[in-house]
Amino acid sequence: VRLEGNGDAAGHGSARVFLGLLCDGAVQMYNVITMSQLPEDHFQLYDLRVIVERIEGHCTCDMQVGDHFFLRGGKLSLPPDGDFCLYALQAAIPLLPAKQRPSHPADWMETDSHVTCPDPACRLIMRIERIGQRTLRHDDVSPIPWEPGEPTDQG
Repeated sequence: VRLEGNGDAAGHGSARVFLGLLCDGAVQMYNVITMSQLPEDHFQLYDLRVIVERIEGHCTCDMQVGDHFFLRGGKLSLPPDGDFCLYALQAAIPLLPAKQRPSHPADWMETDSHVTCPDPACRLIMRIERIGQRTLRHDDVSPIPWEPGEPTDQG
C-alpha cells in the first residue's frame, strides 16, 4: 500500500491509495475522498469480491477455484448461474462490513485478506478483494433520518 496526497491524520484533504491485487499482480488505484470532502450525510464503502483462491482438501460442496460472490453496498450477488457454499459464506460474512470501510493502513483489516471455510476436511481458502468504491447517502440506507451535528449512535 502506498499513500500519496495532501491529507492529514484527522481525515482532512485528499489522498490516492495504491493497492496491489494478489490475483494477477495488477495494481488497482482508488481515489479516496476524505470525510471532509463529502457532504455531511454521505459516506464511502468499498465494493468487494470474495473469491475461492485455493482448495487444499476435499470440498463436498463442489466449490472450484475462481468461484466468487460480490458485495456491493449492502447487497450480495453471484455471477449468473453461480452458487456458493453456505458454510464458506458464513465464515466470510463477519469480516465483510469492516473490509468495506477504509481504516488505518496498519490495521490488520487493511493487510489481511484471507478467510477459510470452517470444514477442516475442505480447507477452502478465500480472498477478499476491494474492487471499487461507492458513495452512499445516509437516508438511502437507514430508516433513521440524518440529523446534522447529532451523535451518530442513535441505537
